[in-house]
Amino acid sequence: MDAGPPFAYKNWPARRRLLNTLAEQLAREIATTGPMPVAQWMARALGDPQHGYYVTRDPLGAAGDFTTAPEISQMFGELIGLWAADLWLRAGSPRVRLVELGPGRGTLMADFWRATAKVPGFHAATSLHLVETSPVLRAAQARLLPDAVWHDSLAQVPDDLPLLVIANEFFDALPVRQLQRTAAGWRERMVTHDGTRFVAGAGALPLDALVPPALADAPVGSVWETSPAATAIAAEIGARLAASGGAALFIDYGYTGPATGDTLQAVRAHGYVDPFADPGEVDLTAHVDFAALAEAAGTTAHGPVGQGDFLLALGLAQRAEALKARADTRGRAHIEAATVRLTVTMGALFKALALTGRDWPTPAGFGTGAP
Repeated sequence: MDAGPPFAYKNWPARRRLLNTLAEQLAREIATTGPMPVAQWMARALGDPQHGYYVTRDPLGAAGDFTTAPEISQMFGELIGLWAADLWLRAGSPRVRLVELGPGRGTLMADFWRATAKVPGFHAATSLHLVETSPVLRAAQARLLPDAVWHDSLAQVPDDLPLLVIANEFFDALPVRQLQRTAAGWRERMVTHDGTRFVAGAGALPLDALVPPALADAPVGSVWETSPAATAIAAEIGARLAASGGAALFIDYGYTGPATGDTLQAVRAHGYVDPFADPGEVDLTAHVDFAALAEAAGTTAHGPVGQGDFLLALGLAQRAEALKARADTRGRAHIEAATVRLTVTMGALFKALALTGRDWPTPAGFGTGAP
């Protein structure tokens, strides 16, 4: 791919230079070292230590850029909590380490913890661990979960006990490689700067050997995505479950691959924007390949199933009715809208995948587990 004209600092608009230092840095790097793989772009835009999107802000809620299921309704975290407690009971009530990856504001786990307070012995047997790299979000989590222990990675969580791992909308934010089919074969999609803006296109290095055989002859222009970061974490979780027992629950939007499609997207103020326009200022995500996660984990996998079906199997409708019985007219309308959003609006695109290890039982919500 042609790297385009050299980036000249003097041509960078003064307003953008003041407002987006990361964009300026990335443009300089591209001018110096050449086009940047999409995965590297995504990693820098989201996780740059000084200017990365998740490092510098709380992106959630009406005042932020997007809303996740735990922020839509307390029912989501409550049902996830009861799902975990039910599985723990059927596994023999062992001591466990409860781990959430990317806990947001801590809303899911706060609802989880409240809902499981009356499960005999569960809290006493459980230590809470949060894997979070954002100092802004850690501060928000600490207000709701003061007894938690924080880690930068799963590797820092002690491996002496079974794990219960929760990851809601975590894998979609991990860097994704994009390979594009050209007339000459499969090439990595690269980001460059044309003197005015960042653009992406096919690079020069042949990478046909990386593409699944079923997709090798996809039409020219097709894009295949893979996330080495996501599969590495899934493999780490699978190894921990195989060695020590426990279970993991992944909920995210995505598909069962292999499949083609450019799913990289950017959201700002609850609307879609150009993913290459303002690095560090917008949320970047890509759809999750659940088949790739299950294969990488290498342990017993359950699902994926649609989020709507999963939550309804756990008793969402009954919980909604119980909450509406104690609510006023406005509250009932809110609960009804949240139920539709969780089960219909998000119900098919969002999916749930569970992993189990060391003879743990089948989790609820996946066909044969306890209700």
